[in-house]
Amino acid sequence: MAEFIKGMDISTLLEEEACGAKYFDNGTEEDMLCILKKYGVNSVRLRLWNNPYSEDGKPYGAGTNDIEKTIILSKRAKALGMGVLLDFHYSDFWADPGKQTVPKAWRGYSVDELQKAVYDYTKEVMEILHKENVPPAMVQVGNELTNGLLWPTGKKPEYKNISDYISAGIRAVKAVDDKVPIMIHLDNGGNNVMYRDWFDHYIETGEDFDIIGMSYYPFWHGTIKELDYNMHDMAERYKKEIVIAEVSMGFTMDDYASYEKLGPDERKGMATRPELVEKIEYPMTKKGQADFMQEVMQRIKAVPGGRGFYYWEPGWIPVPGCGWATDEALAYTGEKGPCGNEWANQALFDYEGNALPALKTIRDFT
Repeated sequence: MAEFIKGMDISTLLEEEACGAKYFDNGTEEDMLCILKKYGVNSVRLRLWNNPYSEDGKPYGAGTNDIEKTIILSKRAKALGMGVLLDFHYSDFWADPGKQTVPKAWRGYSVDELQKAVYDYTKEVMEILHKENVPPAMVQVGNELTNGLLWPTGKKPEYKNISDYISAGIRAVKAVDDKVPIMIHLDNGGNNVMYRDWFDHYIETGEDFDIIGMSYYPFWHGTIKELDYNMHDMAERYKKEIVIAEVSMGFTMDDYASYEKLGPDERKGMATRPELVEKIEYPMTKKGQADFMQEVMQRIKAVPGGRGFYYWEPGWIPVPGCGWATDEALAYTGEKGPCGNEWANQALFDYEGNALPALKTIRDFT
């Protein structure tokens, strides 16, 4: 039986380190990846943006996850015996249900040209990673594809285009490595109706794949019971393995403004707004975070084909300079600021960088 994936998305790590973040386990400073390894983490997830820089070369931030950084982090993970889930965004910055911005280099492309661009780019990246001796153990073709990708031509309900773009990526991955498992990832893991509709449309014309990936954030994506139902239904209905590709839970609602050293108008603030937290089933405490992870892991393992999870950004602690976007990134996506870190109270390290009890829960889960 395949090893249960205890994974972490560490995509901001290099930027965190460059901005001065330090990580501790029982009072001793260590490399964050080494700490995670000690706590049973066996895989990392790395997002890849095509070209996360402005036209004049300024970084977009949030890790500025280009191919060079992907190689560096892949090598660090491999040295510790960890696998890598490579997460293609097919954008120069964040791609999610609210935005799927075409890369600058592909602007104005026709549907056929975009298919070819997806294929060529995906194949080139896979070849580079194989040449660098860090082939991914799993590949995610697109990120949170709930509303499609490469907008506007690949925006729901353009199901045929969505399917064709994803299929081009799958074919490119398989052209380089026909054994690597392929994931298709949507958000809103508690929404079974949406998942059924999406995958019913996709499988009409789409290339085959191996894993259904889900995001599950309890303050956005329904109850754990709804997640559980959806995981079981997807596994049985489509005969696919299940991975929770993104999950997190807060350990506090205490603010961290003093750590970021930003003015009130420069901070985005916490994603976990009080009105959202009121709805969730576990308290936003260190124990609540650990208990939540225990239940999520148990629920995944009980699913036939439940492979494991990737905790989203356990090391994104509040240090000055490491926020979710720069001004140049906002100009690219068309979003409004402010920036700053909106995730620090959901990390697996406290604001000082100390490992939290949820890591022991993850380590001890069998």
